[in-house]
Amino acid sequence: MGLTALIIEDEANSREILRNYLAKYCKNVSVLGEAATIKEGLVLLNKNNPDMVFLDVEMPYGNAFDLLDQLPDRTFETIFVTAYNQYAMDALNHHAAYYLMKPIDIDELVKSVAYVAEVKERENALEDKILTPVINRVDGKITLPQQDGFQVLNVSDILYCKADDNYTEIYLENQRLVVSKTLKYFEEALSDFAFARIHKSYLVNVNEVVKYKKGKGGSVVISNGKELLVSASRKQQLLSYFE
Repeated sequence: MGLTALIIEDEANSREILRNYLAKYCKNVSVLGEAATIKEGLVLLNKNNPDMVFLDVEMPYGNAFDLLDQLPDRTFETIFVTAYNQYAMDALNHHAAYYLMKPIDIDELVKSVAYVAEVKERENALEDKILTPVINRVDGKITLPQQDGFQVLNVSDILYCKADDNYTEIYLENQRLVVSKTLKYFEEALSDFAFARIHKSYLVNVNEVVKYKKGKGGSVVISNGKELLVSASRKQQLLSYFE
């Protein structure tokens, strides 16, 4: 699959190395342009619609996260390229597709491009279509602890779960339940069923996903019409449930 890319990096030598690596080892990638500052990067991004952006974290007059915060509706995948591993969590929170450390490892670069290619192929195949999951069994029951005891719930009745600090909101067709357990607890409890963690805040019943939309990380529409964000780092796992 042919991909387009931008390189936003303040060091000319680093831009040249990355450009040459892409030309030699990732021949399916066309570099549309390069920028050395946040300001130049925004200009490039407003003129182009790349599939991915190779983005350095530390740059003059700001950093990568300042740039991304100005692009709330971006559709490109972000591949961070940095010499500093302390930004990994911030990168994850900004829906990074991949995190490359300098000096760039060629094998990791190839993996990052392959990852984006797979995601884009699945996105293009699924966007705005009525979705049918490959796995469609959610038969079973789950016990929900309550202050006065517990409640037994059919797993198939759950549309999605939403994190609320140390609580979880469980959404049914016409009801919302609040349980004093973390979303991580339900992710593990429902691991044998067709549920996907699509975001740090959401766990969805795959069978209730009816549409996928492209975007920053993308989003899904649930059968009740609710639209939920998808983190870029969790996008591939979600898309793998669908043909």
